[in-house]
Amino acid sequence: MRYLIVSPHPDDETLGAGGSLLRLEKEGNDIFWLIVTEGTKEIGWSEEMIEVRNKEIKKVSEAYRFSGVEKMKLPAAGLDQLQTGSIIKDIKGYILDIAPETVIIPDRNDAHSDHKIVFDSCMSAMKVFRCPSVKKILTMEILSESNFGNPYRHFEPNLYMDISDYLDRKCEILSIFKSEIGAHPFPRSMESVRAIATLRGAEAGCRYAEAFHVIKEIV
Repeated sequence: MRYLIVSPHPDDETLGAGGSLLRLEKEGNDIFWLIVTEGTKEIGWSEEMIEVRNKEIKKVSEAYRFSGVEKMKLPAAGLDQLQTGSIIKDIKGYILDIAPETVIIPDRNDAHSDHKIVFDSCMSAMKVFRCPSVKKILTMEILSESNFGNPYRHFEPNLYMDISDYLDRKCEILSIFKSEIGAHPFPRSMESVRAIATLRGAEAGCRYAEAFHVIKEIV
């Protein structure tokens, strides 16, 4: 099977689905990574910060053994300033190129505007007559975003992936993004990552799990 995970920002893939990606790759599936935004000088990033982030992305990609990585290179925290049609077109083009059966995207209720726009753009791009290879669409639970969205429309998991054998490795990979991780009670802390995995594991009847919401499945 071919899977595509779409990250509004590098680290979203690991926070939301790192353990599942490790398990899926171990089971012989091909995993592709689409990174929508990046830090630039125009939004205050130094050359050093940009170089560090590119090295982090390379290390993370190698750690997951992704079959392919694509960077759209759109401005981080600036998707709301762009024409949505161009975002949809680029996402659709990449999906057509790799023809994944399952696509994992951020949840529509995430607090960050980039996440909402990526969700909407992906859903538009993946209409069945545009990207017929896609048979399943999942949203992932991303700490510091999914748990800070609209309280009247919170993330509701209906699919769980047992990651009991992969949580430690997920945390190791997450630690590559040094600037994104903080000390508890910062939401993107190792304690928080382990806590949500423990909670979802309890809901699923296993030690650790990641939760997803099935948007569509075609059988």
